[in-house]
Amino acid sequence: MEFNNDADLDTSQVSDQRGSGGGGGFGGLGGIPIPIGGGRGGLIITAIILAIVCCGGYFGRGLIGGGGGGSNQGDNTNINKQCDKSNPDRFKNADCRNVLYINSVQAYWKDAMPKAFGKQYQTAKTVFFSKQVNTGCGAADSGVGPFYCPADSQVYIDLTFYNELSNRFGASGEFAAPYVLAHEYGHHVQNLLGTNAQAQQGAQQGASSASVRLELQADCYAGTWANHATETKDPKGQALFKSITEQDVAEAVQAAESIGDDTIQKKAGGRVNPDAFTHGTSAQRKKWFLQGYNTGDPRQCDTFHASSL
Repeated sequence: MEFNNDADLDTSQVSDQRGSGGGGGFGGLGGIPIPIGGGRGGLIITAIILAIVCCGGYFGRGLIGGGGGGSNQGDNTNINKQCDKSNPDRFKNADCRNVLYINSVQAYWKDAMPKAFGKQYQTAKTVFFSKQVNTGCGAADSGVGPFYCPADSQVYIDLTFYNELSNRFGASGEFAAPYVLAHEYGHHVQNLLGTNAQAQQGAQQGASSASVRLELQADCYAGTWANHATETKDPKGQALFKSITEQDVAEAVQAAESIGDDTIQKKAGGRVNPDAFTHGTSAQRKKWFLQGYNTGDPRQCDTFHASSL
């Protein structure tokens, strides 16, 4: 993966709320209790909880309702300075790389969503937070992993999650990060299209549940972005990426596989229980990411009418 040093980064697409407090814990998640595990004893929760919420958060489940007063205002002063084109070392900074990923994903959907679905894309911010944050869906902490809140149409991520993804789940490689963000923005697209509201009418656990189908579709949408990432441009028409390699795609696939429900259940020392699935198996997550990547067409991501997941 190679970035274009001449690209302008739009830092207004993020809100840096690290160090702003935020308050609360899991109690604000739409009034839905954490089903397994719990506690915030230094680690980003337990493996089981992270598996349930990773990359989709409680999207389609506990983060649908309101109940939390919204988020604090961010301070982008440092990010604006660090990520300015005048800084030759900006892409050595993880913040700036993540801004570029967010810019790229949203540039893709601004073009792809009207073409594929006949609806205009609406830009959504990503909130960088540490430890705790207030959202339109309630209060949350790092234990929920990255998530999308449909009530305020924002993505939330504690960037230390990437360390956990690598160290605990073996998903190493830089391209795991844009995969995670592209997955979350897939949930935003679903929200704009009304898919998540429809999914709420179905089962929220089980191997073929609406929750699993929602998550696999977000994986597929992430794959379509990866297919077109080198085509995405900044507002002045400069490419954001110079290149994306097959190794990068392999890193995204590895990340998808590492957080499959079955893999996480095994790592947690339990048996594989399909009745508890919420995100899909490792094989399914790989399959649907590659479905999106190989076709490059969001219309080929209809997991809700697929005969086989």
